[in-house]
Amino acid sequence: MIEWNEQGEVRQAHWRSESGAPAPRRVELAKDTLSADSAYRLACAGTAMLWRSDFQNARLMLQALQRRTEAKPPKAAARAAAKIAASTPEEVFHLHRQAQSQRSRTLSALVIQVEGDYSIPLRRAPDWKEALTEAWGPATGAAQVVSLRELLGVVGAHEWRKKGVEIAALGDAPRNRIHPHYGVFSPVRGEYIDLVAKTPLPSQELAFDIGTGTGVLAAVLARRGVRRVVATENAPRALACARDNLQRLGLAPQVTLQDVDLFPEGQAPLIVCNPPWVPARPSSPIEHAVYDEGSRMLQAFLAGLAVAPGTRRRRLAGAVRPGRAPGPAHPRAVARVDRCRRPARARAPRCAPRARQGHRIGRRLAGCACGRSHVVVAAGCGLRSAGRRLGEEGAASWGNNCTMRSRMAAARCAPAR
Repeated sequence: MIEWNEQGEVRQAHWRSESGAPAPRRVELAKDTLSADSAYRLACAGTAMLWRSDFQNARLMLQALQRRTEAKPPKAAARAAAKIAASTPEEVFHLHRQAQSQRSRTLSALVIQVEGDYSIPLRRAPDWKEALTEAWGPATGAAQVVSLRELLGVVGAHEWRKKGVEIAALGDAPRNRIHPHYGVFSPVRGEYIDLVAKTPLPSQELAFDIGTGTGVLAAVLARRGVRRVVATENAPRALACARDNLQRLGLAPQVTLQDVDLFPEGQAPLIVCNPPWVPARPSSPIEHAVYDEGSRMLQAFLAGLAVAPGTRRRRLAGAVRPGRAPGPAHPRAVARVDRCRRPARARAPRCAPRARQGHRIGRRLAGCACGRSHVVVAAGCGLRSAGRRLGEEGAASWGNNCTMRSRMAAARCAPAR
């Protein structure tokens, strides 16, 4: 709940935050007479501003706050640049996320009251009842307060859902669009989709799509002729989104959706998965599609794979082949383990930057022809891959073709456990 004083009375309403941020403790009423500089000082001090005037002026105030968060005095900008220059790539990434988090808190200080029927009691306020019902479900009749920035995000997601994202791998228009729902990661980057669409399939009988999200990979496999696709997901919003997209595309009879964590029952000759690729903590539900703290999802996925005797395991999306060691800090970092030559060695190129400053990618017991086991330790994970830099959303792009290499060191030959 959030409380504030208005006309000599203490009023309260439900607080809504998609990221789970706590309700602000200090709330002041804001009107058109409030200057942007004063509003920025209040926001930096952690005071929420409940807007009680023209709605369109609230949007202008949010834009003014955004300009002030991006503008830095020359001395502060020089200090920040010097700090970044003296930091390691990992530290630069964390500094970038901290800055993005601070910016989000500042811009979220401008809040709007939404009535129990999803109407906004402000002059010149638009009718966003349809968008809010899609994102939050049916109206409960209770008033709530939400940041204007998050409210605009809900409306933007509503427009994306109406328009859809065109996927070339699904064929010709108009039956080639994926409509992402609010809170579900949109397939705006198509590298992994092209990989699934163009790679020769080992079988067309059965395939598993793990963590289907919008259902785009399951739809691509179905359009390629896979007779039965089992798509799994454990997020309610993603399940509803995938079901809606498959029905729109006419693929619902061919694709079975299951509400399970990772793998369904049984085995399949083909398994695809587009896992989160940045080993950091997500700050909102939608960021679980990008951030995987401690690589838990990736490690659980690899642990659940099984290979039948005499067969070869093959994955299309985010491929990590047998005999290679993925790392929690770099999902695509791989190392091929040689046969035992006492001491055992692992072939991999040296890290381009200072490998001693790189964090561990992971360690794995790898068997070899001598019947013993060796511990393979990876170090020197790089932050830049495929020429991509840190994204505006605070996500690092970890591509399939990493331009910064990892240095692998194998321990001495130890008795097999």
